[in-house]
This record gives sequence, structure tokens and C-alpha cells, in this order.
Amino acid sequence: MTTFEEQTTVHAFRDDALGEHDAVGLAAAIRRGEVGAAEAARDAAARVREVESRLHAVQTHLDAPLPAGAPAGGAFAGVPTFVKDNTDYLGLPTGHGSASFTPRPARGHAPFARQLLSSGVTVLGKTRLPEFGFSPSTEYEGAEPVRNPWNTGFSAGGSSGGSAALVAAGAVPIAHANDGGGSIRIPAACCGLVGLKPTRGRVVTNAQSRQLPLDIVSDGIVSRSVRDTAAFLAAAETHWRNPKLPPLGLVEGPSGRRLRIGYLIDSPSGVPADATTRAAVLDTVATLERLGHTVEPIELRLDPRFTEDFLTYWGMLSYLLGITGRTLGQGFDRNRMDGLSRGLREQYLRSWRTTPGVLRRLKRTTEAYAAAFRGLDLVLTPVLAHTTPRIGHLSPTVPYTTLVGRILAYVAFTPVNNVVGTPSLSVPAATATEDGLPVGVMFSGRPGSERTLLDVAFGLEADRPFRRIQDA
Repeated sequence: MTTFEEQTTVHAFRDDALGEHDAVGLAAAIRRGEVGAAEAARDAAARVREVESRLHAVQTHLDAPLPAGAPAGGAFAGVPTFVKDNTDYLGLPTGHGSASFTPRPARGHAPFARQLLSSGVTVLGKTRLPEFGFSPSTEYEGAEPVRNPWNTGFSAGGSSGGSAALVAAGAVPIAHANDGGGSIRIPAACCGLVGLKPTRGRVVTNAQSRQLPLDIVSDGIVSRSVRDTAAFLAAAETHWRNPKLPPLGLVEGPSGRRLRIGYLIDSPSGVPADATTRAAVLDTVATLERLGHTVEPIELRLDPRFTEDFLTYWGMLSYLLGITGRTLGQGFDRNRMDGLSRGLREQYLRSWRTTPGVLRRLKRTTEAYAAAFRGLDLVLTPVLAHTTPRIGHLSPTVPYTTLVGRILAYVAFTPVNNVVGTPSLSVPAATATEDGLPVGVMFSGRPGSERTLLDVAFGLEADRPFRRIQDA
């Protein structure tokens, strides 16, 4: 484990088969015969090897991709990618970022892995996450953290930190991510990416979360362009579409529709945004108004106990993992779970009798969310209450009480959408930190409103193209 703090920018963009293509562009080049799928996989593997010694984003790397039976004509046919290591992929172990057990090779693909593969991607391995996805920073007690490619002294976010680091560094165009409290949107914000948490049920449901009293997890991707995220959702829908949601189809650019957008800068739980984050939101407000949208400040009145209730629910998940962890692999020992996981479990054991009330209040959050949206198409907020922290600030080695206080002061906006089940999209703001790191802003919508989210994101990207790491 490295004992010094690196301070460098890391990327792998160069003149090879991947070039500067996003996933849509690379897939088009492969279809035209300008690039071969095997060549793209080979060059992506070389890029991964180039950046991995400094980013530590990869759990499993396959120089020779496993056969997946992906369709040759899929939207992303031949595009190299990675699956997050909390999702089963046939033949690869699923470690969940934990040292508390030895994982076994998966006997089959998880339902979402099959949905991702249906787009035609080539899987090169699995990316790292913090233990069981509980932390908003991909750090460990006894291993190297995942580092941010924009500045390696800083966090890449979590829990999809490994995926975000690889995509931001240009190693692959897109990578799998999932989100149970912000885990797509947080690393997207930290790494200057597009990260959309879909509506609950928009993609196939995670088998584990389906068994919970409140399903808070959605799967998706992180990408460098809005069109990649739009193309992924359209491709996923051709594999399976939820008949209870409006069809999405392929969104290909801004519609020119004028939207009514509410915004808030300080979180509903009372956590204020820092100055840089506040500036990013206000700059985005000004851009939206210049593009013809109506933007106005709003309030989102949550139950005062929302943050405490969400933390209790998070603790319940850690408690359940402590009971059922032996099903994950060999030699599971809940006492080897990291400091954050243990602290969450122990806190839940002190308050488990409140569970019925916690669940009732969390489910009623839907009413407050709907009230805030009256007369609005979207709501704009920060993704996070302050800018990306340095490595170590959110390490699981930090004493639990201090660590959980830091997490709540950071992750103050994203969990609402997980509880309500609504779609939410992180996009890079024009603002950057003094250290050159990206800052994300977040748009949230009504259930099934992904088209509107993509519409406004396309408009922002066209007006002010997102910063490129190769220009940093």
C-alpha cells in the first residue's frame, strides 16, 4: 500500500483503435470496418495496463475477454467495457469490494449483466468498489484506494469508483455502475462524467434488492458523453422494457423544448453547499436561463428524520449482510468487514426496533417529492454538498462516528431519488475546483422522465462541451 499521496493527472488517450471515441463513435467505427472489435479490445486492455498502476481501479482484468455471446449488431457491438464487482459475470468471482470472504466464480450472468451484454459490449473484467458499496469513496482498510485520474491525490468517488476512474481516464468509453444512494452520480461528479440513475424498474431489477422492503438500487453506466448514456438506455430497452413505464426510445439531442426547472443549493436535510459547489449550480442556472428555460428557486420539505432514517436503512443492509454473507463465498467472517460496515451494523443493532417507523417514513418521502415538483419539469441541485475530498478523508480507517459525520456532510442530495425511485442525472458543470477537479450538478425528474433529463443534458453539453481530461 502506497504511503505517499500522488498528485498527478492520469489518462490513456492516444492514437490507437479507441482514439478519442465515445462508445457511440467507436461502435460506428467498428460497424464501418474502420476498426476491428478485437483491435479495440486489445488497445483498451493496453490502456488499462497503462493507467492501472496509478489508479487501482480494476478488480479483475481479462486480456483475452471471455466469450459472452453478445449480439454482433448491438448498439455497442465491440465496445470494450467493465462490469462492477458487485454483479455476477459468468466465470468471474464477485467480491463486493470486501476482504471478509473469498469469492467463488459466478455460475452465470446476473440479469443486468445479460442486459448490458445484449448491447454487444466486450467485457474486459470487473471494477473495484468500496466494501458492499456502502461508502461514497472507493477506499479500503488494507489496500490501495481507487484514485481520481484528474488528480490522483483525490477520491474517485463511490461506490462505482473503479468504473468512473477507468472511463474518465479514457481506458474504456463506458463502464457499468449501480446506485443505491448516489453510487452512479457521485463518482460521475468526482470524475467529470455523465451518470444517470434510472427510474426504479427502468432496467432489470437487481435480484438482491428485489427482496428488500424498499428497493433503492438501480443499474446503469458512467460515460463521457450524454449520447452514450442515451444510447445505453435505448439499447437496454430493446432487451427488456418495463410495461409500467413510458417507453424511452433513443434520445439523440436537445429537442428545443423550454422547460420549467426548480433549483435548490442547500440540501433538504440542512447541509449547506460549499462555495465552489454553489457557484457551479448558479452558473448552470444562468446557462439554463440563457437557453430559454424558466428557472426558479424551490424548497423540498423532507421529514426532519429523513437522513437518520436512511442511515438506519443503510445499517439494516449491513446487518443483513452480516447474517447472510456466508452465501457470497468461502470463509465469510463478519468481523473482517471494514470499519464503516461494522459501524453501520452496530448502529442498527442499537436502533432496530425503529425499523417499521423508518420504513413508513421513507416510503412517505414520495409525497414530499411530488409536492416539490408541482408545476415543474425538473429540479436542479448539487450532486454533493462539497467538492471531491482527498484520499483518506472518507477512509474506512477513520473512526466510525467521525466517518459517518463526514459522509452525511458530503452525500446530502442523492439518496432522495433512491428512496422515491425517481431518475436523476449528474453532468459536469462548467466550474472546476482549485485543484482542477470536476464539479457535478444534478437534475432530478418525475418517475419515467429520463427523456426530459437527457434533453436538458444534451442542451448543456452542446452549449458548453464538457471539459476533457486530455486538455487538463
